Amino acid sequence: MRPATSSLATLSRLVRPTHASACVGWSAHAEGVDRLLASFAAVPAEQQVRLAKSTSNLFRERSRARGPGLDTSGLTGVVEVDPATRTAEVQGMCTYETLVDATLAHGLLPLVVPQLKTITLGGAVTGLGIESTSFRHGLPHESVLSMDVLTGTGEVVTASPDGTADEQALWRGLPNSYGSLGYAVRLRIELEEVPPFVALRSLRLDDLDAVQDTLARVAETGAHDGERVDAVDAVVFAADECYVVLARWSDEPGPTSDYTGRHVYYRSLQHPSGTTHDRLTIRDYVWRWDTDWFWCSRAFGAQDPRVRRLWPRRWLRSSVYWRLVALDRRFAVADRLERRAGRPPRERVVQDVEVEVGRTADFLRWFLAEVPVEPVWLCPLRLLESSDAPGADRPWPLYPLRPGRTYVNIGFWSTVPATPGDPSACNRAVEQAVGRMGGHKSLYSEAFYDEATFAALYGGDHAHRLKTRFDPGSRFPTLYDKAVRRR
Repeated sequence: MRPATSSLATLSRLVRPTHASACVGWSAHAEGVDRLLASFAAVPAEQQVRLAKSTSNLFRERSRARGPGLDTSGLTGVVEVDPATRTAEVQGMCTYETLVDATLAHGLLPLVVPQLKTITLGGAVTGLGIESTSFRHGLPHESVLSMDVLTGTGEVVTASPDGTADEQALWRGLPNSYGSLGYAVRLRIELEEVPPFVALRSLRLDDLDAVQDTLARVAETGAHDGERVDAVDAVVFAADECYVVLARWSDEPGPTSDYTGRHVYYRSLQHPSGTTHDRLTIRDYVWRWDTDWFWCSRAFGAQDPRVRRLWPRRWLRSSVYWRLVALDRRFAVADRLERRAGRPPRERVVQDVEVEVGRTADFLRWFLAEVPVEPVWLCPLRLLESSDAPGADRPWPLYPLRPGRTYVNIGFWSTVPATPGDPSACNRAVEQAVGRMGGHKSLYSEAFYDEATFAALYGGDHAHRLKTRFDPGSRFPTLYDKAVRRR
């Protein structure tokens, strides 16, 4: 057993940053903002504005953009970390990989860290993000204390919960706006202190109702069998093979598992019955899903032991698989292989949906019977805010969650045989099933709602008022144009 050391000293040795964690400072940030504003001014007034970026975590096709985009190359870092106040000033295009490296150096972590390294902080706020701490901390935008936003007028507006009426409206309206109102340039976020390790318990449950009840109880109490729970998610392989994974932050030194190389994390959860235990460093826990893009790396053969031995460790990451998907989209490789084998093309079913916790088992029973996709990821969440003030039942107007309730995010990412004559049949069926159960879905992937239904779910008149105020010249597409019309 190693002798105990201070948490911060131990954590500093375990961070293993892949990017430089030095903060860029305010001078460099000001230069980045100047370049952004100059690039906005260079776009003709009659042309809509877009980001000039080569990467994306969206899974919906978009019309090809023409003309120059916004220069965000100077807005990809952490400006500063303040350990005393447990806050960080972060540029909008900073990836969580860079952000986590910078904060872990101080023994701190963002309250919610989405699963994939290349998700940006601005993207997680305007497009939403979630992870296993969301039952305690809500969604990433809820830990934003203030932010600077480039709006459609070409101005940078500071939005905050205690600013003017307009500044408060923008702060509440930006989550789930997907760039339809503007882009976050700088965000001040809360951080929490974390120890070096995470202790895991994987509970096997053979009944979907038991999974639902366990997630509901943990989300309400923050504990299971008398032990504190700091993070929780679940994986459903089949109706009778489900695993709830309970995580507890830990200072206790000792050996840890490594799922960044030959071993696959989600396979480690499977066991015949009862409970198994594991330990990870805090950094490896944060990125436990990124190495294999949850389980999607199997589509590229990366989980085959023969292939994995030859696959460079640095290529075991979601950004590499995403590039492979982009190549497949461009050259239709998968469809060509299916045709050559005499099979129909496949429909991509990549969705995250949310239902109230009491409908989780119902949705899963429908899904497992109708959609040939497994495994399925579950993640409970609760909004932080609760108030009797007018409008407080929907504090984030473009996103239809309500405070005081537990929801479960259900994620599934794969392909199914396409239905002849209706290449989106499965996605439409999922959308309809979610609606029947009073749920909704994230907008990073395909959506098929008519305008009236979409407005009822995602902001309606409020979204229109925000658009009129912060983008009166329609320099950015509307949320419906982006999410459904794919512009």
